[in-house]
Amino acid sequence: MIYLLMRHRVADYARWKEAFDSHLAERQAGGAAAEVYVLRNLDEPTEVIVLLSWRDLAQARLFIQSVSWEMMKHKMGDAGDLEVRFLERAVEHTQGYPGTPR
Repeated sequence: MIYLLMRHRVADYARWKEAFDSHLAERQAGGAAAEVYVLRNLDEPTEVIVLLSWRDLAQARLFIQSVSWEMMKHKMGDAGDLEVRFLERAVEHTQGYPGTPR
């Protein structure tokens, strides 16, 4: 599984969330898997971090170059400081991993 991490600031979280949710079909058509995490910074609530799962790195890379991606960024009110990273899972599970609460 590949993960696409997006980190950016948004002016209006409610507007951002509505646009993000309305883009589900396009993400799925682009190869996104079901696993999605949307996180907000507790100290700076305008900072949003999203972790999307993808089955294939090539599909994820193509998706962020698509017109659909650009339209989504515009609709979400992207402040222009979008950070994107492609990640892979380094540890399959945390149970018994040193430092992990049980």
